[in-house]
Amino acid sequence: MFCVYLLFDLLIMKCDNFIMRLDKFLKVSRLVKRRTVANSISDLGRVFVNGNIAKPAKQLKVGDVISIEYANKTITAKVLEIPTGNVPVQLASTLYEIISE
Repeated sequence: MFCVYLLFDLLIMKCDNFIMRLDKFLKVSRLVKRRTVANSISDLGRVFVNGNIAKPAKQLKVGDVISIEYANKTITAKVLEIPTGNVPVQLASTLYEIISE
C-alpha cells in the first residue's frame, strides 16, 4: 500500500518548470470536457493566451492567462500549476484561478 501511494504522488507531481500544450491543459484542468473540443474551439479562434489568439499546440507555462469564449459567456483563468500528466477530478480546479466569468 505504501509503494502505491508513493507511485500515485509521483504521477500527480507538479513543477513550475513544466510546459504543456494548450489543448491538453484545457482537458486536464477540466475547463473543456474533451481534448477534441479544445482543439476545435482553438482552431475557431475562441481561445486566447495572454491576449493573443492561440492554436491548440501553444505551449502554456505558469502565469499564462487563458480566455475561452463560449456562446454565452467568456471565462478568463490564470494558470497556477502545470501537471506532469492527468490529475484527479478533485485536484483539477487547483491548476488554475478564475479571474472573470
